[in-house]
Amino acid sequence: MRKPRAAIVGAAETTQLGVIPGMSQLQLHCDAALNALADAGLTPKDIDGIACAEEMPWLIAHQLGITPTWVDGTDVGGCSYIMHLSHAAAAIEAGLCTTVLITHGESGRSQVGVGPLDMKWTDMHRQFELPFGVWGPPSLFTIPVLRYMKTYGLTEAQLANVAVVQRQWAALNPRATLRAPTTVDEILNSRMVAYPFRKLMCCLVTDGGGALIVTAAERARDRAQRPVYLLGSAEALEMPMISQMENLTSSKAFRVSGHHALARAGVTHADVDHLMIYDAFAHLPIYGLEDLGFVKPGEAGAFIAEGRTAPGGELPTNTNGGGLCYMHSGRYGMYALQEGVRQMRGTAAAQVPGAEISVVHGVGGMFGAAATAVLSSNG
Repeated sequence: MRKPRAAIVGAAETTQLGVIPGMSQLQLHCDAALNALADAGLTPKDIDGIACAEEMPWLIAHQLGITPTWVDGTDVGGCSYIMHLSHAAAAIEAGLCTTVLITHGESGRSQVGVGPLDMKWTDMHRQFELPFGVWGPPSLFTIPVLRYMKTYGLTEAQLANVAVVQRQWAALNPRATLRAPTTVDEILNSRMVAYPFRKLMCCLVTDGGGALIVTAAERARDRAQRPVYLLGSAEALEMPMISQMENLTSSKAFRVSGHHALARAGVTHADVDHLMIYDAFAHLPIYGLEDLGFVKPGEAGAFIAEGRTAPGGELPTNTNGGGLCYMHSGRYGMYALQEGVRQMRGTAAAQVPGAEISVVHGVGGMFGAAATAVLSSNG
């Protein structure tokens, strides 16, 4: 296990999650930031580095009265914040800043203060995929999972069971949007969106946000909260279009980021107590389990169906309920990080007893980007 170079000393989500029509996207960023600062026992004057997606960093800095010496506006979709965490650790180690604020906020449901979708006419998807009728995540993500089902024999019932297990975790979380128990039959009887995805296999559409405060590991012990240490991290990109995946049954970006993150952390799969996999749709935990190396190709559907990621299972996964049941404002990576932090602090609603190592993995776009972070409760 590697000696950590950075630690998370503040972590919080927006005061409300779900439907928040009274707050703009920018306000959600700031609400989460102020909550994270309070959690760390810090003020905006203590911050000299800032990172965010959705909004321009200067808007967040201006609203909070921060004059940063380091800025990161990396935006590759839902895994951007996991990348920000990695970049912040590197910047702190290089002496470019001492304390970084990472913010996320999206008015995904209410659409208050949300800018228009910026898609150029020369965009490759618009030229080469859209004319054939695929548009938006449900139809785009359908393409690889159909190939996976044909190759490995994954059934619709196994795909639905992913959502059933997520609901089991959500039932333990008072902040989760969908908490009532569900069944495979209920999932399969929900409205068809794009085959094989039914409505309850698709992520929620909500409003909310979250923020993290990151500093050097040696400075973390002086803060108000128990620090959560970053042992290792990695990121990767694969392609700009779903049709150009190297292999529709596996994400190259997942494989690369997962391998390097674990190697840099100096941990093995057997060391991992807790796992968060971005689950915008029910197939993503299946790809994540396999591409990160926790199970062999074609085995994840059965692994989940056997209850091995569920409460009481050997590899607790998506313990907040995930994007399917907890919340999903559009880019879920920040919420996966928040749950990883809670588990390492020992404060999660569905706490995994004795958890010391958490792996948080996110996706950006339609398998186009990925980022992985290995968190630890021990410095």
